[in-house]
Amino acid sequence: MIPFDDRGLLLGDGLFETLLARDGVLVDLEAHLDRLAAGCATLGLPTPDRGEAERLMRQAIEGVEAPRAAVRLTLTAGSGGRGLDRPEEPVPRLFASAAPSAVPEGPARLILSTVRRNEGSPASRLKTLAYLDNVLARQEARARGANEAVMLNNRGEVACAAAANLFWVREGRLFTPALTCGVLAGVMRARVIAAAAGLGVEVAETAAEPGELDAAEAVFLTNSLVGLREVAALDAVAYGPSRLAERLARALD
Repeated sequence: MIPFDDRGLLLGDGLFETLLARDGVLVDLEAHLDRLAAGCATLGLPTPDRGEAERLMRQAIEGVEAPRAAVRLTLTAGSGGRGLDRPEEPVPRLFASAAPSAVPEGPARLILSTVRRNEGSPASRLKTLAYLDNVLARQEARARGANEAVMLNNRGEVACAAAANLFWVREGRLFTPALTCGVLAGVMRARVIAAAAGLGVEVAETAAEPGELDAAEAVFLTNSLVGLREVAALDAVAYGPSRLAERLARALD
C-alpha cells in the first residue's frame, strides 16, 4: 500500500519508465534504466538499484498471460511531511506493474491539442509523475475522435504527442522536434535516429511551427510500446504511407 504521505501521490515528486516486455524479455532495459538514473540526477533523488528494479519488473510480468506486456516502473520520492520540502535524506519508493499490451491497429489519427508543453520546465524533458498535461491532451484527442494529440510548446513550436515522440518526412529527410522544445528524450526516438543514420538518412532535430507538419509527406509516432506507428491524418491534413517509415520499422525490428 502507498501511504498517504507519499510525495509521489501528493506532489507528483517522482519518475516512471514504461517499457515493453516481449515473450518475457524486457526490451531496451538498460536504456530505460539509464534514463531513470539521469532523471534522478536532475531531481536530486537517489538512483535505485538496477538489480532490484529489474527484479520488480520481472516479478510484475509473471502474472501477465500475453506475449506482449506494458511494464511500468515507478519511483516516488518516498514519504515526507506537509509542504514542499523533502526530508534531508529521502527514502524513495520503487514498484512495478504490468498489463497486456496489444499492437495498435492501422495508422493513427491526430489532432492539434490546445494543451501546451512548458519547454522552460526541466520536467518537460523527464517522465515525472506529474503527467496531467499529457492526460488532458489525450482526453482532448479522444473527444475529437482521434488516437493521439500533437502538443505545441509555449513558443508555438511542435513538441510531441501526448504519449509519443513525433517524426515527419519531407524531401527524403527526416525531422523531429529538438529536445529543447520541451521534448522527452524517448528511448525509441534515439533508436530511430540511430537507425536512420545507419540507412544514410539525414535527421534534423529542429524547432518547427505546426505548418511544417502541413507540408510533410509523412508523419509517424514512436514510443517503446508501439515502436513506430505511421499517421493517417492530422486534423484535416492527410498523409500517405511512407517507404522511409517502412524501412525504419524493419531496421528497428
